[in-house]
This record gives sequence, C-alpha cells and structure tokens, in this order.
Amino acid sequence: MNMRPNSDEARDVAYHFHGYTNAQAHEEVGPLIIDRGEGIHVFDNNGKRYIEGMSGLWSVAVGFNEKRLIDVAHQQMQRLPFYHNFSHRSHGPAIDLAEKLIEIAPAPMSKVFYTNSGSEANDTIVKMIWYRSNALGKPEKKKIISRMRGYHGVTIASASMTGLPNNHRSFDLPINGVLHTTCPHYWREGQAGETEEAFATRCAQDLDEMIQSEGPDTVAAFIAEPVMGAGGVVVPPATYWEKIQAVLAKYDILLIADEVICGFGRTGNMFGSTTYQIKPDILTMSKQITSSYFPFSAFMMNDRAYDPIAEESGRIGVLGHGYTAGGHPVGAAVALENIKIIEERGLVANAAERGAELQAALADLASYKLVGEARGVGLIAALELVAPEGREDEFSAGKLGARMNAIMLENGLISRNMLDAMAFCPPLTVSGGELNEIINITRQSLKELEVEIAN
Repeated sequence: MNMRPNSDEARDVAYHFHGYTNAQAHEEVGPLIIDRGEGIHVFDNNGKRYIEGMSGLWSVAVGFNEKRLIDVAHQQMQRLPFYHNFSHRSHGPAIDLAEKLIEIAPAPMSKVFYTNSGSEANDTIVKMIWYRSNALGKPEKKKIISRMRGYHGVTIASASMTGLPNNHRSFDLPINGVLHTTCPHYWREGQAGETEEAFATRCAQDLDEMIQSEGPDTVAAFIAEPVMGAGGVVVPPATYWEKIQAVLAKYDILLIADEVICGFGRTGNMFGSTTYQIKPDILTMSKQITSSYFPFSAFMMNDRAYDPIAEESGRIGVLGHGYTAGGHPVGAAVALENIKIIEERGLVANAAERGAELQAALADLASYKLVGEARGVGLIAALELVAPEGREDEFSAGKLGARMNAIMLENGLISRNMLDAMAFCPPLTVSGGELNEIINITRQSLKELEVEIAN
C-alpha cells in the first residue's frame, strides 16, 4: 500500500498494534479503515461500500446504525454512566438483564455473572470451576476438556481451551489441566465408509476414553460451542450432542456451552443449545448480546454449579473475583434493548428463514471445483475451498482462502478466511435481496479465483 505521510493509514501503522494481524506485514500493507456503518453495510474512509458478511466479528445482530441502541446508551449515560457490583452494590439495568437472561435461557439456570468479553467470561468460568471443586472437597477435580479447533478466547486460560495452534505457539500454552478431544468435523475427520452417526459415536468414545485415561475424578468440565465458529464453522454431526452429553452425565462432569457466537438467534433459535438439544450447566454469552455496540459479556450457571461456589464464599467471607466494568449499566441497558429488538422484529425467525436460503445457495456453489464443502446452520456458514486435483502441493493451507478473501473484499463483500474456509455470518436483519447480493458476489469471486488459478 502506498500510504501518504500523516494519512490515517500511515498513522495507524506508526502507532496501532493490532490483534489477529501479522505485525510485520501490517507495516507494508496498512489497514482498511472503516469509517461508518448502515444496516448490513460498512463504508471505508474513501467512501467504498461493503456488505459486512461477518457482522463485524460474528456479532452485530441488528445492523450497524440501530438508533434504539444509540438512544438507550445515551439515556443511560445521562442517568447513571457507571456503577459496579462489588460489596452488595447493584443497579437497575444489571438486575433487569439478569432476570431476562434467566427467563430466556435454554435450560434451567440460577444466576448471571457479568464480565467484559467472551474471553474474560470463559477465563472466569475456569476459576469458578476450580473454586467449586475445592468447595466440594475435590481438589483433584480441576481438568477441563475442550476440542481441537474449538474457540473460547485469548486470555491465558481461555486460549488454553481454544484448540487452534496459532493461539498457543510462542505463548507457552496451553496450561496444564486443559485437554483437547476430537473435532466433530465429519467432512474432514470422518473415516471412509463411516456414517455421521458412527462418527458421532466415535467422537463420544474418544471423549470417554480420554476421561477414563485422565481419571474421571480429575475432570471437572467439558466446554464446547454448539456450532464451532472461528475453527471453521463446524456443524456437529447427527446425534453428536446426545452422545456427548451421555458421556458427561456418566462421569458427573459439568457442561459449558460457549454461546458467544451462537447465542441470540444466530442458528435460527435464540440459543444454539436449543437447536441441538443441549442442556448446559454453564452458558457463556457475548458479541450479539449487545450487537457489539458495547463491550459486554456474561455467563449463566445452574444451581448445581452455583450452590457450592456460594457456600465457599460464605466460608471464606468473600468471592475474591470481579471486574470494575462487569455488568456496566450502559452495556446492560444496551443488551436489554438489543434483546427487545431481536424479539420484537422476529429476527430469530428471520435467521431461520434467511438461513435456509443461505445454506441452499451455498450448497449450489459446492458444484464449483474449488469448493470441497458447504456447511452451516441458520445465518452462520462456510465454504471450504480445496486445491485443484493434482495441484495440492502448490497451495499451502490458507493460501486459497487468503486469495478468495481478497477478491471478495475487492468485490464489496467482507468475509473471513479461517485457513481455506470462507465464513458467512451476516447481521440477523439481512433481507432476501441482500442475501442474494452476498451469494452473487461470492459466485463471481469464485469464478475470478478459478480463472486466476487456471492462468
């Protein structure tokens, strides 16, 4: 990129340290600077319009300029711009939101704990699980099992649970006591002649064998996304969740549903746990809880998880954990209004209806030679790209995806390549016409990539 001196691009390179970015490459290519948003679209600082096919980062459910969220944030700022929940303090928005979340939970829940990001929520859950095990007089019961390619955040504990190599390399992760079992990606991990149901059985057996090998009395919890997001939009095979939950029940192991991406309508139900008949003990929420208009997250836990923790805090005299901005009144007010909008406008039903159209359209694109698999549920999906037959050595993992991502961006559609899987996660407000535009740009980009590779 040829950056003018003192331009926003040059100043970004000079002063801004980016997450999930090749820092050295950034000095050469510079940033794409997004200036404003409108509905499912965003505009860069040169005025070019893009469809935000990723809802920012899987998160802007109601679009990029929802006046009701802006207004409620302003009103709450005027009334009570900040307060905390330490030492028996509280405020109206935190109470109202906790009550609402318990009301809409996909399984019976007892309490809501507030944090500031999905990573922070999952990190806190690890601490709470350790605290609970000590309260139960089971100090050895501390291990947590996650899955390969699962994504649970980037703090030391949550990144350890994340099952992606680049979240571990050079960070000295994962920490001890965090294990990773089979990724439930049937297309990639299934064996020749193995049915989806047989693959699900094998995944459950792998989990069972890991628990037995480690010792059931040492394993406290299993954490998983209903549908894997950043690991490539991996949809669980038929009967997977039924079989996994049976294993956990057999050994009295807590189930943590990470709904940071799936929650609040993404899969065509309010929670992904409903879509897959999951009955979690603990459920993590962030991103779409406020449509990312405000940094905010939370987790819910049932009595089974909560009661020993409460009793231990009584024995010690305090629960020595909390965040200054946890349950921030502005964030809680925005979350409440965001959930109202999702409910009032039927956005969960829209996700199911538009989602069926998205899945069907992407399935049609699977006929292209460069597409290995189309997968998804509701308004979350992926196209997995594969190298032309006989030319696999030319295309290292992620090379096709990176090129496709660049072509789609040039054509006005923001996606995200997870290696060679192109993700689709538009706002829940997306219309049929807008969805057609997403598909048309994707089809055109595939054609351009095929021509480029052929030449």
